[in-house]
Amino acid sequence: MQALLAEAYVHQLNPFAVHFFDNLGIRWYGLSYLAGFAVAWGLFSWLARTRRTSLATKEASDLLFYLILGVIVGGRLGYCIFYQPTLLIDPPILGVLQVWKGGMASHGGMIGVVVALVIYARRFQHSIPHLMDIVGFAAPPGLFFGRIANFVNAELWGKPLPADLQASPPAWSVKYPQELLTLSIDKIESLEPIRNLTSSDRPFADLARERHEQLNEALQQVIELAQAGNEQVIETLRPLLTAYYPSQIFQAISDGPALFLLLVVVWLWPRKPGVIAGSFLVGYPVMRIVTEVYRQPDEGVALLPTPFGDLSRGQVLSVLMVLCGLIIIVASARRQTPRVSGLLRKAAFPEPTHDSAAKK
Repeated sequence: MQALLAEAYVHQLNPFAVHFFDNLGIRWYGLSYLAGFAVAWGLFSWLARTRRTSLATKEASDLLFYLILGVIVGGRLGYCIFYQPTLLIDPPILGVLQVWKGGMASHGGMIGVVVALVIYARRFQHSIPHLMDIVGFAAPPGLFFGRIANFVNAELWGKPLPADLQASPPAWSVKYPQELLTLSIDKIESLEPIRNLTSSDRPFADLARERHEQLNEALQQVIELAQAGNEQVIETLRPLLTAYYPSQIFQAISDGPALFLLLVVVWLWPRKPGVIAGSFLVGYPVMRIVTEVYRQPDEGVALLPTPFGDLSRGQVLSVLMVLCGLIIIVASARRQTPRVSGLLRKAAFPEPTHDSAAKK
């Protein structure tokens, strides 16, 4: 047992929950969005039933529809603008629409949510700060599921563990078989004992020297065998791979349970509209800034020099979010409006006299 706990985890998770053929199937990433939206709908409905919000119970679905559009459109455009601007021009528009190739930005999704909230609030005559409160309160579960999906997909890797830990990496660290695609010829030669498990009929080293595309095909087969749990493959790969911080798990915990607990504590008592949203905009980016220390910068996105050192794009955007959150908290606290809601207080809002259908 002690020897087992001393071993880093070799990533074996398949991004497909249900795999039909080639790249067609039901992915965990898509299911994570569905799970996040389902939990948000449940929280909206509960807040409406217990009159902790001005929403009518039937309006929970309407609000969720607007939020789904805001998350998808804002998340995709945010990724293109903040991380891959070439998708906006090469080829025009088509790159933006190719969502099946991946690429969503959490900061862009949040901007999209704010735009969707403003449109919804004005159309159905709700307080914008209050709607921002309940949406911010319901967001952490979705962020949690999204980061777990990142880990399942073996994307957004953490930084490598320090050199003194690589010889005997702790059990909480992770090694990715996908690293095979970057190995040197010497290390690829170490894979020969498992060559007979793949369809490659030539030594891996020979393929590597010729830089033939067959090498990547053979290595991809090895990766798939590891994902399928083949112990021979996993044990052969283990000493060849680098151990990394599981930054996706760190961020899943901070963006999900930790952030949700923070908002629950803040909202135990009635607050002025906007305070909960401001708390979210402070809590999320602060945790993001801390956990980004263990995450590799996004590929192709250079670090940005600041008076506080070089920061990742995500950290810089998070600093701006903190400033916005603090402004919202101060402005909301100074507004001459009554305190509303509160998780320990029921009947904060009167029963609605009309539902969403009547408003339309």
